[in-house]
Amino acid sequence: QAQVQESGGGLVQPGNALRLSCITSTPTRTTNYIGWFRQAPGQEREFVAMMDWRGAKKQYAEAVKGRFAISRDNRDNTIYLNMNGLKSEDTATYFCGVSRILTRSHGAVDYWGQGTQVTVSS
Repeated sequence: QAQVQESGGGLVQPGNALRLSCITSTPTRTTNYIGWFRQAPGQEREFVAMMDWRGAKKQYAEAVKGRFAISRDNRDNTIYLNMNGLKSEDTATYFCGVSRILTRSHGAVDYWGQGTQVTVSS
């Protein structure tokens, strides 16, 4: 059974950093790209970052470019989202998603985790 599991969320002050982790066990034929999306209360789920399974073809939303970095650890197939310079507007539930295609559309993602909450507040 396909599984996607995020961890690492929490409460941080503005300007600080946080690292999210994602572990997946999804079918190889559908695990071509992996990325992060986020959803604030009352808002649509939005694209944050995505890369291919080898760690190439990285793309970022303009709102996080230069502050966030997506990467993978080849030793254990863990995907990370390193978030620096956090702002209050980064507050959201962050979801890890696995997709067959490179996409910025949440509707095109095949598998989702349950999400991890990130709150940026002083």
